[in-house]
Amino acid sequence: MTGILLVEDDAAIVRTLTDFLSDEGFSVRTADGQANAIETMETKVPDLALVDITLREGNGFAVCAYAKEHGIPVIFLTASGDEYSVVMGLDMGADDYIAKPFRPRELVSRIRSVLRRTGKRQSTIAIGDLVIDTDKAAVTRLGQQINLSALEYRLLLVFVNHRGRVLSREQLLEEIWDCAGDFVNDNTLTVYIKRLREKLEPNPQEPRYIRTVRGLGYQMDGE
Repeated sequence: MTGILLVEDDAAIVRTLTDFLSDEGFSVRTADGQANAIETMETKVPDLALVDITLREGNGFAVCAYAKEHGIPVIFLTASGDEYSVVMGLDMGADDYIAKPFRPRELVSRIRSVLRRTGKRQSTIAIGDLVIDTDKAAVTRLGQQINLSALEYRLLLVFVNHRGRVLSREQLLEEIWDCAGDFVNDNTLTVYIKRLREKLEPNPQEPRYIRTVRGLGYQMDGE
């Protein structure tokens, strides 16, 4: 699982981002200041650091300098309109920045973009007997190739990126709407989930990977 270090001293932001990034499939550790952040990186190297420039203890520039010395990509979280800090951060080698307030989904998109550019993104994901290779868009079970359509593969990735989380039908439709040029409505979603289970599950009548949570939606277990 891709590890993110969030360096932020605003407790509300920490709670919100930790919950959201965890739901998106990231492993999140947090630090509220410069010394704590560096100590955390010394203990376990993250795949990427999200660093608030202004910290109550120390500053984000020092955290960035340490991270870059150790090959850790950095995205700065900056106050809106703080052009000087943005320029200084990029000059220090930060890989990207995003101004507060920001939309969580935009942040996730920036994170994944930086991970792709820096080669830190995990390209294979194992869930039970399934192995998903996101570089090759390939899925295997017990070493056997599983042929999925573009929309079936996209639907699988939605479940993979939200492992452990119950997804409503409305959330699933929002994620895959018009993917690969196909029209998707509620009835079509039912068909695609059925097809996906038939291809992935050893016994589609007793699904192990994509479970129905009655009255709420569907869930892929976290392990």
